Amino acid sequence: MFEKTIAAISTALQDGAISIVRLSGNQAIEIVQKVFDRNILHAKSHTIHYGFIMDGESPVDEVLVSIFRAPKTYTTEDVVEINCHGGVFITRKILSLVLQNGASLAQSGEFTQRAFYHGRIDLSQAEAVQDMIEASNDRASQMAIYGIKGSVKKLLQPLIDGIMDIIAQIEVNIDYPEYEDIEQLTTQDLIPKTRVWLEKIDMILKQSQTGQLYKRGIDTVIVGKPNVGKSSLLNALLEEDKAIVTDIAGTTRDIVEGQIHIGSLQLNLIDTAGIRESSDRIEQIGIEKSQEKLNQAKLVILLMDGSQDLDEQDQVLLDLTKDKERLIVYNKGDLKVRDGICISAKEKRIQPLLDAIESLYEKNLLKENPILSNERQIGLLQQAKDDMNRALDAMLLGVEPDLIEIDIQLAHDHLKEILGQVHRDDLLDTLFSNFCLGK
Repeated sequence: MFEKTIAAISTALQDGAISIVRLSGNQAIEIVQKVFDRNILHAKSHTIHYGFIMDGESPVDEVLVSIFRAPKTYTTEDVVEINCHGGVFITRKILSLVLQNGASLAQSGEFTQRAFYHGRIDLSQAEAVQDMIEASNDRASQMAIYGIKGSVKKLLQPLIDGIMDIIAQIEVNIDYPEYEDIEQLTTQDLIPKTRVWLEKIDMILKQSQTGQLYKRGIDTVIVGKPNVGKSSLLNALLEEDKAIVTDIAGTTRDIVEGQIHIGSLQLNLIDTAGIRESSDRIEQIGIEKSQEKLNQAKLVILLMDGSQDLDEQDQVLLDLTKDKERLIVYNKGDLKVRDGICISAKEKRIQPLLDAIESLYEKNLLKENPILSNERQIGLLQQAKDDMNRALDAMLLGVEPDLIEIDIQLAHDHLKEILGQVHRDDLLDTLFSNFCLGK
């Protein structure tokens, strides 16, 4: 399928200790041999060779050349990696030399695309490679490594097998209706199996949606009335003076954001303008933005003034956030508060809040459970569920099994599409174009 030998820089294009120029294809070893001063044409697979990259008679760089022979390589093709010194000029020079000697510049994601088309990995594993590169927290990297190890296929295979059993039963009844020893299938026979299948898919969807929350980080909004200490809390959480802090109510008039990590959790923090009635048009805009962010938030930190009794503004905020996942936090006060979490944002005594956040999500943290890793996969699984729900509705109406097979087959195809076993070439081109060069 792939006739050209491709090459690209697989490390970041910036000055550093080491850079890697990677080649893959039938001519990879022969092309590198043209610019390398040691004989590697008959080198064994998975060996490293010291020498110099040459431009004619002139040495360019002292390098280590790694040889990986097909099929036990990332792409299943011959792969060569030139480990050179990490200067941008030198790295580009070596890439230019291998291109001059027969290699073609790789497209974004083309190495991984070849691994997929050659059957070494499925599409979910290819996506997990990109997820690993983009991982910004422990949870995201853990999900990615599960995906690379093929956990998505293991997760989906029982669902695929279950659908195939249903389709096979329907097909047997359609093709061999005259055989008396074949049990005649009715919709009543299929309903229990379909319901069990849907229960399994619901569990996977729920776990995967929770996993996406941990992967991207939990959008967390700090809300409270003006001058309650929201900006001081944000600064304490971020351990930097990012938000302006004064004794003047209404100082924060726009959204201030930052990220923190608490254990395996990533919180995307948003400090909002104090929610209250205001005649100041600029402050009103900030309050409107605060309400919008509050609606989108997955976690609300509701900050109260612990030195005062709750007032009407506090009650409004309690009502406004009652249906959200929230933590009620009392700031400033030396009083012992029965319900809630006591902190001092100004003095940066916020450990009780950090403990409460970690405790809130600890029970839901993914352990060894594989899940779907991105929105594409979750969307296709949801489509498969919709297909089977249509089939179930038809079963409940007494529609004959052979008439509902089309929806069951669609569900099967949507599951296979997650793994790339049913796919559109334009979709794959778009997906792999999001990869970095050299991967």
